[in-house]
Amino acid sequence: MDILEAVTGPVGQSLPSGGGDITIVGGMALLPDAGPSGTQVEVNEKPTPAFGQVSTYTVRAGDTLSSIAKMFDVSVGTVLSANDLKRGDALVVGQKLIILPVSGVQYTISKGDTISSISKKYKVDVGEIIGFNGFSSESDVLPIGESIIIPFAETEQKSTTIVPSKKIVNKAHGTGGPDYTGYFIRPVLEELGRKSQGLHGYNGVDIAAKKGTPIIAAAAGEVIVARSGGWNGGYGSYVVIAHGNGTQTLYGHMSSVAVEEGWHVSKGQTIGQVGSTGRSTGSHLHFEIRGAKNPF
Repeated sequence: MDILEAVTGPVGQSLPSGGGDITIVGGMALLPDAGPSGTQVEVNEKPTPAFGQVSTYTVRAGDTLSSIAKMFDVSVGTVLSANDLKRGDALVVGQKLIILPVSGVQYTISKGDTISSISKKYKVDVGEIIGFNGFSSESDVLPIGESIIIPFAETEQKSTTIVPSKKIVNKAHGTGGPDYTGYFIRPVLEELGRKSQGLHGYNGVDIAAKKGTPIIAAAAGEVIVARSGGWNGGYGSYVVIAHGNGTQTLYGHMSSVAVEEGWHVSKGQTIGQVGSTGRSTGSHLHFEIRGAKNPF
């Protein structure tokens, strides 16, 4: 059994606690909480060490998608989406998986359900359901009794199960925490981009800018995620940096990534370029701060 371990920084120092505590599983670390649209899938009301957190996991012998999903108390669809996997894909020992909860509701498939009918019922694009749950096409036969996730669902339906009965809303999470005034700089220079959306998702803001506009590190730190291409739970190409004060910053929808995992970056260093990858409409940067207030 994999055990949640105490958190340590790149050189062994303890990281401060706060709204953005890092979870380490299988020796790998990542940052917490939900996807870019803000609300997370609440599979039950029981708090667990991994509840609502994004983590990474290194596949071991005997692991299955179901067992890993159960370990993190998320759906199989959550694992599939964040790692751009399809149902039936084989896991490889040593493979690193990102567990990235995203917004939506859990739905149990009934007789007669199709991807198209579910799409219409929840007012969600067919492609979202296919991509998030690892289906191949709209014509896939849905397994009766299996639970899937309806990502970014606008309304709750009576046919949902397990999920607490509440409306899914696009509100901000993780907006508390300390105020590190002056610690972070704007990730897109003010003259190159404008804020197009205020706090939403996990303490995130959107900064609209032309595709290819440089994105800079808001503070010095270690790159713990650098994903180029793919859906990645809606973030598209994205970067996550862990900082020395225990916070993390996330940069989503990038058109290109200029850093690699394990790199130490300086404050103001270019880490990539603005784009519109993942779940994005128009060229912009989705910028989150985890563990502290977002000054932007």
